[in-house]
Amino acid sequence: MIIYGLNTCAVCQRARKALEGAGIEVSFRDIRAEPLGDDELAELINEFGDRLVDRTSNDYRALNDWLKNSEAEAQISAQPKVMARPVIRDGDTLHLGWDDAIQEALLPN
Repeated sequence: MIIYGLNTCAVCQRARKALEGAGIEVSFRDIRAEPLGDDELAELINEFGDRLVDRTSNDYRALNDWLKNSEAEAQISAQPKVMARPVIRDGDTLHLGWDDAIQEALLPN
């Protein structure tokens, strides 16, 4: 399982800790240190669409007007921190966030 996020993201840290605590092997990828490639980003946008951009974040609000009106790919490429997170890859299945439904799907009962 792979978690895409930021080392400083509290939600990413909670997800990682819970998954590892359940005995699941997790690989973590900080998207600032190791940005998503074009194919990876296209796959995530195809799966989640505009939900992949966190429009409530300070980082999004700091984008210039041109970027705010651009596609999600351009926004995330220019400022990886605007990506909603965590994105969790479980085999061929992708999850966005760490809500109750995702926890129920990924954590053993």
